[in-house]
Amino acid sequence: MLWPAEAVWEGVSPLLPGFTVEILPQVDSTNTELMRRARAGRSEPVLLVAEQQTAGRGRLGRGWRSGPGGSLTFSLGLSLAPADWSGLSLAVGVSLAESLDPAVHLKWPNDVWLSDRKLAGILVETASFGGGEAPRYAVIGVGVNIAAPQATGLSTPPAWTGEILAGADAGQVLLRLIQPLVQSIKAFEALGFAPFQARFDARDALRDRAVVLGDGTAGTAHGTTESGALLVHTAAGMLTVTSSDVSVRPAA
Repeated sequence: MLWPAEAVWEGVSPLLPGFTVEILPQVDSTNTELMRRARAGRSEPVLLVAEQQTAGRGRLGRGWRSGPGGSLTFSLGLSLAPADWSGLSLAVGVSLAESLDPAVHLKWPNDVWLSDRKLAGILVETASFGGGEAPRYAVIGVGVNIAAPQATGLSTPPAWTGEILAGADAGQVLLRLIQPLVQSIKAFEALGFAPFQARFDARDALRDRAVVLGDGTAGTAHGTTESGALLVHTAAGMLTVTSSDVSVRPAA
C-alpha cells in the first residue's frame, strides 16, 4: 500500500527536529527494533511503521497479531524528560481516542475500546543510556485493528476502525493519529498527566463498573488520580492501583 510518509514528516518535523519516518515491510516488533537501535546509540526521533510484525507484543508480554492491510502497527521513538513518567500510556490513549471517534473509550491502563471490544493497544517502554539527569529514550508502540481480525483465542473481542472510519486504510488512520499524538506527548513531557486526567475520565470504560484485579481482588473502578493510577473501591477500602502492579478487567 501507499503510505503518506511525506505528509507525516511535514506534520511532525516542526515539533521534533531531526524527525524521520521509516516504513518496513516486515519486522519482529517495531518497539523491539527501536530499542535495539537505541542501545546501539541511535536515539534520534523516529516513527517506525511495519506492514507486518512477526513478534508483535503488548503489555505483560501478550502477543499482538498484525498483517498487511489489516492493522496499523507503529512505534514512535524519542528522548523525553518529564518530571514524572506516571500516566504516559493514558495520555497516549487519550490522544488516540480523541483522534478516532467520540464513541471510542479507554480501558485503563493501555487499551483503546469500542463497545467493550479492543480497537487498539499501547506499549510504552523506556531506557536510559546517558546516566544521571539525561533524558530517557521512550518508545511508544501502538497497534490498531484496521480490518476485522481473527478473534479466536483473544481474551477481549476485537473492534476495528472500519466500524467508525469507513474506507480508511492504515495510512490514512496513521495520518489522522500521528501529529496530535506527538503534540500530546510533548504536552505530557511539559505538564505531566494532570491536564489529561479529565479527558481520560470522560472516556473511561471502567468507570463505576465492577472490576477484578489480576490478584483476584474485586471492587468498583472510580476513575484515576492526577498521576494516572486507577482508584478501585474494595471491601478493604479504596485501592490506588498503578499499571506496574496488576492487570484489571471488568467483572463477568
